[in-house]
Amino acid sequence: MGRFRARVLRLAPPPRAVDWAILAVVAGAVATGLLAWTGWLPQGVLVDLHGIIGVTLTGLLAFKFARVARRVTDRRAWDRTTPVSVLLGTVAVAALVTGVFWSLGGNVPLGPWTTLNAHVGLGLLVVPILLVHLRSRLRLPGRTDASRRSAIRLGGLLVAGTLAWRLGEAVAGVRGVTTRETGSKPTGTLYDTETEGGSFPVTSWVADDPDPIDRETWTLSVTGLDGDGAEMRYGDLLAVAGDERRATLDCTSGWYTVQNWRGVRVGDLLAAAGVDPDAEGARWVRFVSVTGYRWSLPLAEASDALLATGIDAATLGHGHGGPARLVAPGRRGFQWVKWVERVELRRDPDPAQWLVTLISGFD
Repeated sequence: MGRFRARVLRLAPPPRAVDWAILAVVAGAVATGLLAWTGWLPQGVLVDLHGIIGVTLTGLLAFKFARVARRVTDRRAWDRTTPVSVLLGTVAVAALVTGVFWSLGGNVPLGPWTTLNAHVGLGLLVVPILLVHLRSRLRLPGRTDASRRSAIRLGGLLVAGTLAWRLGEAVAGVRGVTTRETGSKPTGTLYDTETEGGSFPVTSWVADDPDPIDRETWTLSVTGLDGDGAEMRYGDLLAVAGDERRATLDCTSGWYTVQNWRGVRVGDLLAAAGVDPDAEGARWVRFVSVTGYRWSLPLAEASDALLATGIDAATLGHGHGGPARLVAPGRRGFQWVKWVERVELRRDPDPAQWLVTLISGFD
């Protein structure tokens, strides 16, 4: 073991170069992971970049662990910050292991949650622990740390990370693992589930878990910029719900499903409620849930989206967002608002919707 450690240290760049490279790579991993997760930017490129960065981090951590191994294993050498450092290393390794396991097609579900959820949670947990760690361990790099030799070794590690990521993709392909560009896998490879009103998992965002809604008393409010519009009962909504849309629900839990959704096109819904967005100068449509959760879509996209009341021949079940949920093709699942009770025209998007994703349902 000592001989292997010595070989690793001979290949390693200077200690502070490794430390600052780890910091940069962790920042890149968190950024690309969150951007891919939320669907802001082209996700295929982000997922690949996230994977390459993660594999590169594995090599950097090997250099780091080889350097500090003796100090960590000798309890007499510990100081008050060593436990934080050990915790950081443990959580970082757990995040890497779950990420690699998922990318190779592995999954250990915990209820509706997948190994990808564990990976995301562990990755986010790294951030506050790292900040505490940096308070006592941060050291600025010196001139010798930024040498050409260091740059070559770090560059070589990045190339090796890229090759290793591509090799992992090839292994997953040989195993028959099918993934979207977001990294999500078909529900059939992750779950064996049959739920009310849909053959895919019932998941809720953060604390959103309302009681089943009484469809006899539920109403849908559709309003324009000046408050004009209509209150529609469930029967009224079903009366105009004659559209169908085959669309992919891609959940941030790491699964996707292709379903035939039934409901009403939002543009037709606005017309049925007597709302003319062109006359009012609206540019956005906001969909609001009974939990307070909400999301806004540009008017053109929203008009062609579907407010779903059913899946195939089944009525949309409560767990899947019934009486009505938004179906927004091309958007991640967390943007498909469940249990919609208000559809509102707006001149501007709702910037508070990102905050609401964290607090909706807690009341």
